[in-house]
Amino acid sequence: MIGGALALGACQRMPVEEILLGPPAHVMARYGQIEDGGFQIRAVPPRYLTERTYRVIVAYTGSEAPGTIVVDPWARFLYLVTGPQRAYRYGIAVGRAGRGFSGDAVIRRKEHWPSWTPTRNMIRTEPELYAEYAGGLPGGPINPLGARALYLYRGGRDTYYRIHGTNEVSSIGHATSAGCIRLFNQDILDLHERVPLGTRVHVRTKAQSRALEGELIEDENGFIVQTAPPTIWPEGEPA
Repeated sequence: MIGGALALGACQRMPVEEILLGPPAHVMARYGQIEDGGFQIRAVPPRYLTERTYRVIVAYTGSEAPGTIVVDPWARFLYLVTGPQRAYRYGIAVGRAGRGFSGDAVIRRKEHWPSWTPTRNMIRTEPELYAEYAGGLPGGPINPLGARALYLYRGGRDTYYRIHGTNEVSSIGHATSAGCIRLFNQDILDLHERVPLGTRVHVRTKAQSRALEGELIEDENGFIVQTAPPTIWPEGEPA
């Protein structure tokens, strides 16, 4: 089964205080079970919801214009800039392909429950996992692209860089062995609705990430620890 084959994220462990208190009620509601397009999106278990993985409004320090998506594969965040020093911040999982691209691109295609076809390299190197899907896998709950996908183009050509959902919720916040940039399905639904075709996307280099996010350290559980985290605005604060 592909869900098991693509279970690329490690198990997550939350700080003691978050285990005791759990995420806020409005966060739990946001990441509850959803029916979409005839499919059921499962609720995200509370143990996977922390301020580094669920959507928050932050004080944004980058120079990008409102409406821009900024992907930081090193800090494992995606930002949607909404105004001067404000942005929605989404936790992401980052695969090898997600770390191999930087610079600017434009969203030229948006898909609901996209189909997925493994690359030739994936089939060649791990045929036991991917060969049976060489002809493609239709959209649905077991599809690794999740409920929505945004396709990035540069100079009118597909970059093969994708921002998409995932059926592996434990991967969010981690680096993974395959894939591009993935969000909780609940978050890719939200982002998909907020951004139109033609949206500019900037993917940071490692140097840009360090300059804007500060020193980043990976802990023993595979999470990034930020030495100087930004201000997180209360829920409902105008973005």
